[in-house]
Amino acid sequence: MDDRSENVLYDDIEYSVYVRRFRLSNYPNYAAPPHWHDDIEFIMVLSGSMAYNVNGEIIELKTNEGIFVNTRQMHFGFSDAYMECDFICILLSPVMLCLTPDMEQNYVIPLLKNTHIPFIHLNNTKWHKDIIDGICEIPSLKGTPAAALKIQSIFAWIWALIYENTPPSDDQKIICSNDLSLLKSMMSFIQQHYQEKVTLEQIAASGGVGQSKCCRLFSAYIHQTPNTYLNGYRLNKSAELLYTTDFNITEIAYEVGFSGASYYAEAFRKCFGITPSDYRKKSKGISYLIEH
Repeated sequence: MDDRSENVLYDDIEYSVYVRRFRLSNYPNYAAPPHWHDDIEFIMVLSGSMAYNVNGEIIELKTNEGIFVNTRQMHFGFSDAYMECDFICILLSPVMLCLTPDMEQNYVIPLLKNTHIPFIHLNNTKWHKDIIDGICEIPSLKGTPAAALKIQSIFAWIWALIYENTPPSDDQKIICSNDLSLLKSMMSFIQQHYQEKVTLEQIAASGGVGQSKCCRLFSAYIHQTPNTYLNGYRLNKSAELLYTTDFNITEIAYEVGFSGASYYAEAFRKCFGITPSDYRKKSKGISYLIEH
């Protein structure tokens, strides 16, 4: 999108739902890229575990646990130890719940703007388990008669549980939202200009902050330096090209903003533990997750 938020590829144009079962190992470096979107996100861990970063806070998700991520929060899953995790990812548009103006104003918008709940770690609490049961049921409904109605009814039931069990928001809890907006602006600049020569000064200027604050914001929210994020974004884009094109290694290096093939190959191997050529051979045998 214009603000570089993710444009979700829904499963069906008739209703705004995205349902996938993933393995963390399918992502390069066992980490999804930091991102945000307007949709509500639910993650349910079927086996293994992973760390989940929401606005810089790290949550450990174990087997049979999950997480609810509210709209437009910075988030991504990862494993620094390269441990496998089998999980369900579901994205649903809040628009699905706005059946009437009254429902939108009284039940949907208050939760979307509730500063108490950028996320909810779903564990063994009774109402958490009820949400987890609903999440696990949604994938089985894909392709069934009246799937849209069934999924929407589960989503509404889950939303009611969250609404009933979370405190109302208040103005005093609006903390660091401006800093998060500044970070998103700087990440957007990187995503728009990663193919060019990009300096720390330019990244900081895109957020209207000094270089030291720029570095602090990247460290606080995504635990990376601006340059690490830039190189990681370039490397992920190069991984897509290795899988989807026949460009040679030198062409890919220049296409994603590296100054030469040797430096690119070294950075790729250091990040992914494999050379670009070997990654291309390996990736042809798996389904690379470009979508999310």
